[in-house]
Amino acid sequence: MILKAFKEKSNRKYVNKLLAERKSSVNNNKIRTVAVLLNANEFHEFEVFRVYFKALGLISPKNKIVAFTMDDKLEHNQWNTHFSPKDFGWKGKIKNTDLQSFINEPFDMMISFYKSEVLHLNQITAASKALFKVGISNEDERLYDLIIDVELKEINVFKEELKKYLNILKKI
Repeated sequence: MILKAFKEKSNRKYVNKLLAERKSSVNNNKIRTVAVLLNANEFHEFEVFRVYFKALGLISPKNKIVAFTMDDKLEHNQWNTHFSPKDFGWKGKIKNTDLQSFINEPFDMMISFYKSEVLHLNQITAASKALFKVGISNEDERLYDLIIDVELKEINVFKEELKKYLNILKKI
């Protein structure tokens, strides 16, 4: 139990270091590739995003949806990638190769669709090489370039607002 607390503290320090070094660089490039980061314990209707991206004309084979779960025994075939606390080591080390490649992929936009404050989700968001980060939680504003503060069940409001802001920013 004590080791778990030390591990969490080392990962929290890693996230704070990443956020302190982060330079927000929003550009005028159009969005072609999209990543979605979900908390499976809060929201599991991942197909909504695939349909939404298709409606926006964002149909790249590189689009990815990954989900975090506290349960290691979750069905693996539902998401492109899923991960759990066992995939994280000390000092920000990622043990899952799929998750590491997700972090290293320079997506044009990443949507972090979770409300609860989960260190592992924040670590992925902070470490991601995505160029434009969108979130729905304003717990730590340093994580995102755009925050659309809606409840998880208000997915339609989120989709309308995101489309509106992407049009304003000339991203689509």
